[in-house]
Amino acid sequence: MWTDAIDLRDFYASGLGSVARRIIDRRIRDVWPDVKGQNILGLGYATPFLDSFRGEAARVLAAMPAPQGVLHWPPDGGGLTTLIDEVELPFPDMSMDRVLLVHALECAEQVRPMMREIWRLLSGGGRLLVVAPNRHGIWTRFERTPFGHGRPYSPAQLSRELRDTMFTPFQSMTALFVPPTRSRMVLSSAAAWEEIGQRWFAAFAGVIMAEATKQIYAGQAQAQPAARRRRSYMPLAEKNSGTPTRG
Repeated sequence: MWTDAIDLRDFYASGLGSVARRIIDRRIRDVWPDVKGQNILGLGYATPFLDSFRGEAARVLAAMPAPQGVLHWPPDGGGLTTLIDEVELPFPDMSMDRVLLVHALECAEQVRPMMREIWRLLSGGGRLLVVAPNRHGIWTRFERTPFGHGRPYSPAQLSRELRDTMFTPFQSMTALFVPPTRSRMVLSSAAAWEEIGQRWFAAFAGVIMAEATKQIYAGQAQAQPAARRRRSYMPLAEKNSGTPTRG
């Protein structure tokens, strides 16, 4: 079940959500330090982590599944979000250099069709980065955060999911060791929690992350896709009042 976009927005506007965003965003930029001239797509609810790419990447877009709802982003300009069907992404083949999957894999009801669509639109040398709740982490035990909803993954399960959908994972990392509490004292020491957790308690991180590339088999004939009708969605081009648009 997809988490509502309003709930996700409100979480990242809170003190706990702001800390989580900074920690995860720092790890994402560690993996992708240079995206100059590249096309980036955020799928799911990735907008809190896309801001740092604007002005550096050639193009940054956010695609939000219809059951989740869509909100205007960025707040200071024209809309860069679109409402989509996660198994029929409205982008050309090999049109994206980077795809960031956040609050998506654990919520999707049709994981393999969604991952096949991502495979289709990712360029030959493109990279996929998945952020998913860690099955062994404490964050999955608390439903007041979005990481306590959906289907959590262990590192081995996430790697297997990627390999089963024709991706080759080649590095993984963890983040979010600070407890999911509203205590200002605990949140103010989040950097120390991260340092200690990375060193001694990596298995208990709140989220796991995996970067992968497409598996492309040499000499394999590429089947022509069967013609099918695709749904059309209107991009969210104008700032709205904060009410999510749904399919």
